Amino acid sequence: MATAYRPPMGTLPRPARYAATILLAALALAGCSSSAPPPAAGSTGSSAPTPASPVQVCTSLVSYWAKETLLGTTWSGLDWEQKGLSNDQYAIHEDAVAAGRAEERTAGREKALELIDRFVAQRCAEQDGATRSSENWRPPV
Repeated sequence: MATAYRPPMGTLPRPARYAATILLAALALAGCSSSAPPPAAGSTGSSAPTPASPVQVCTSLVSYWAKETLLGTTWSGLDWEQKGLSNDQYAIHEDAVAAGRAEERTAGREKALELIDRFVAQRCAEQDGATRSSENWRPPV
């Protein structure tokens, strides 16, 4: 009695492999289509995102980590390099956390988090992003 061919376990039969390949190709092509929404009225029409300035990067990064430290989250204990901070940004971080803790004692956590955002934005702007002090920092290519 002849037995039918059975592909090795975990291998799809040929028609199923063919169908799966076609499906994956169709999904890949659908994902590459340019179905972006039209630009908003009054915009320049450019779809390329504007790169963030060093001040914006500093403000976003330092503010995030200072608030995480104030909140005592799991990842807040990383060192300055693991957080992606320059030496100057870390100094801003430490000052912001100290100011936030003082504000939290007198006005509550919500006010402390707001203070951190303002404090960090001001210091990052004053120091033009505070990126010059890190021997590990490299300008974007």
